[in-house]
Amino acid sequence: MYVTLIWSTREIEIVLLGAGQFACEVLNFALKRLIKEERPPRMNGNGYGMPSSHAQFVTFFAVSMALFLLFRHQPPAPEHKRNNHTPLTLPERVFWSVVGLMGALTVAWSRIYLNYHTGKQVLVGCTAGSVIAITWFIATGILRRRGWIDWALETPIARWLRVRDLVVEEDLCQAGWEKWDDRVAASKVRDKKRK
Repeated sequence: MYVTLIWSTREIEIVLLGAGQFACEVLNFALKRLIKEERPPRMNGNGYGMPSSHAQFVTFFAVSMALFLLFRHQPPAPEHKRNNHTPLTLPERVFWSVVGLMGALTVAWSRIYLNYHTGKQVLVGCTAGSVIAITWFIATGILRRRGWIDWALETPIARWLRVRDLVVEEDLCQAGWEKWDDRVAASKVRDKKRK
């Protein structure tokens, strides 16, 4: 998922999110080998169970998205709307944050239901994912405020790869739509001229 999103959007925020997700996975790998707690007796999986990696990574993702939508994302003001489109409002961003968190809780619950993990293993996984997401959000916020993100975007490799930083201010629903809408309108004008 991250490779596809990074390749198709070239957004530094998604690169940072992917790096945080990778760090979360590395930490889970280390914790499992440090704690060495077995899975439930009627287990449907291999390896150690503490903490649940599924619960940890999905919670990291959901908490990270909620933090992004609620605190970092700054959509354009409604007076800048175009083509009768209004950016996501704060209540809509809260709604989508809750949907993401409920999805994460559903995945976490399924790990217990499917007998892959104990409740404690899932709770520790969710807690670890949340703590890592919050820590990563704060760390990337500091990098932004200190100018490191802007510096990184000006490096030759970032410019060659066309890495950008628009998703923080770009309307998520509108991204690319205006270009498409303009293209369709121009195509209709050309078709009328031909007739």
